[in-house]
Amino acid sequence: MSTQKRVGCEGTGPGAITPDGCAVDLYSRLSVGREPDVIAAAVPPGASLLELGSGAGRVTHALIERGFAVTAVDESAEMLERIRGARTVRSPIETLELDETFDVVMLASYLVHFGEHRVRDALLRTCRRHVADDGCVLIQREGLDWHTAVPWERVDEAAGCTVRMVSCEPVGDGVDSLRVEYVFPDATWTQTFRSRVLTKEAFEGYLGEAGLAVDAYLTDDGTWVRAVPK
Repeated sequence: MSTQKRVGCEGTGPGAITPDGCAVDLYSRLSVGREPDVIAAAVPPGASLLELGSGAGRVTHALIERGFAVTAVDESAEMLERIRGARTVRSPIETLELDETFDVVMLASYLVHFGEHRVRDALLRTCRRHVADDGCVLIQREGLDWHTAVPWERVDEAAGCTVRMVSCEPVGDGVDSLRVEYVFPDATWTQTFRSRVLTKEAFEGYLGEAGLAVDAYLTDDGTWVRAVPK
């Protein structure tokens, strides 16, 4: 299966770099945060879960430990090689066509902010296509200050690295080019990608166009959302 480099995406650092600028070795090192707890509290125990954009399994493995049956989707073979205990499917998310539905579909990693309208809309249609009529879609949104409080940094103590958002430059049509650095004692990676700022109203509008509606905002900051089929 061929993969094409994403427009405006670039990554640097040791090891394989995926078309969207993600470094495989980096994503194998990063720790899991509160995501598994948020997800587990929002869906039925043991639910079947389709994880779109699983990467190297940072969240996947924590969900498996909590008893979820996970199907992990990613377009990078190198990423999927790092996953253990889940069914894996290599495919771009926007063209995924599985002849089945799931209790839960998860679109994390801020993918809903994809810069190109056609790609974002395709991602959301994939979510709707694969969620059971009585199921739900979990979506991770950016924080409100992601594009304004730049530069910023945080320490991932569990992974032993510092994460820095070093720049945010507008490229037109409401899209910004963001550059992030991940600094470990023995290696540094960077990732540059494009992201569209989404107001709550715009976000909910795009969901509606895909046949989904917000059921609940799961966190106080509004970064995790549960949507259901309309």
